[in-house]
Amino acid sequence: MASTVTMTVRLPVEVKERLERLAHSTERSKAYLAGRAIEEYLETQEWQVRAIQDAVCEADDGAAGFVEHDAVTSRVLGATARERKTRKR
Repeated sequence: MASTVTMTVRLPVEVKERLERLAHSTERSKAYLAGRAIEEYLETQEWQVRAIQDAVCEADDGAAGFVEHDAVTSRVLGATARERKTRKR
């Protein structure tokens, strides 16, 4: 069994009340629900940080197929102009 520690957090009253209602409805302790919520939050944030770090490494390696800003602007403006011509017909 994983070891645990006690931690104090300051919550808005509304969040505490919601946690109490959920604990009552699910027959789980507030501590259990708060711990699970923190675990899920950490998993999501850690995934996002890893994804950003991976993308930065990919960009630094030159492996990503980046397109110059001017090329993108030119393509978008060209497509917009063609769309306007099509609508006028």
